Amino acid sequence: MRLPRFRNRSNASPDIESKDESENQEDVANEERLKRGTKTRRTTLAVVAFFYLVAIIFLILVEIGNTRRNAILKESYLFKLDLTNVLATSAPSGVSLQNSIARTLGLHDFYQVGLWNYCEGYNDEGITSCSKPNASFWFNPVSIILNELLSGASIALPSEVNDILTILRIAFHIMFAFFLGGLILDVFLLVSSPLVLYSRWWSLPAGLLSGIAALIVVVAAILGTVISYVFQAALNSQPDLGVQASIGTRMLAFVWTAAGFNLLAFIIHAGLGCCCTSRRDMRTGRKGGREVHEVHEVREFGEVTRLA
Repeated sequence: MRLPRFRNRSNASPDIESKDESENQEDVANEERLKRGTKTRRTTLAVVAFFYLVAIIFLILVEIGNTRRNAILKESYLFKLDLTNVLATSAPSGVSLQNSIARTLGLHDFYQVGLWNYCEGYNDEGITSCSKPNASFWFNPVSIILNELLSGASIALPSEVNDILTILRIAFHIMFAFFLGGLILDVFLLVSSPLVLYSRWWSLPAGLLSGIAALIVVVAAILGTVISYVFQAALNSQPDLGVQASIGTRMLAFVWTAAGFNLLAFIIHAGLGCCCTSRRDMRTGRKGGREVHEVHEVREFGEVTRLA
């Protein structure tokens, strides 16, 4: 009886598995080389992201400052007017003297100003009320004081205050828009900054947006500082008025901290356009990526040969 013959099976399958395993090992090795080669860039981007995060936190504090009566926000204002000892040119008849001249005239002892609104109160009670936050807000002291004065009472506001009202309104609107725009750009840059790791070409748009964010935040910080000091100088130069103006150092500290971190982030982002190896540099054989580049070329040649 003749036994059936069986064909010998091909040993190609073990060879393919071995080749796939070898390629997987090469992929792991290449990924490790990429990580080592781009370590400096990844570390730098982590620092930039931290700077953006700090800037965002302080910009949020600037935006919400003076809008709530808690321990932190109630002390976050651009400037504060103290009318406790304001001198009146005339007083209403039949009004009894209160704790302060301001109260006697129907005014509050102080008014403090933020980006969105203003708050008012008395020295012995603290803040009693705040205006509703409004994106189009600007502080008009003449209108507020005249609206609160009792009938028959009047005070002589310095002409310097009336002269700067138009400039103040424009500056307030620009400052508000720039702070809000800087906050939005910083959030976008924080989320999109990992893209810069893959190619230095991404550093161009990222650096441009970072420069715009730094510019508008710095301009807004300058405007806020100038407005505060102008009000202080205009009112404190009139001793006969009895009104004192003080600057909100906490708010200005928040403002300039955000501006400083934005500037630092921009400088580093701009430097990433020409410094620190990216993943694309490694894959194309530039800046220490020759081994990764050669492996990719061999892999591509092998794929072409196999298809042929």
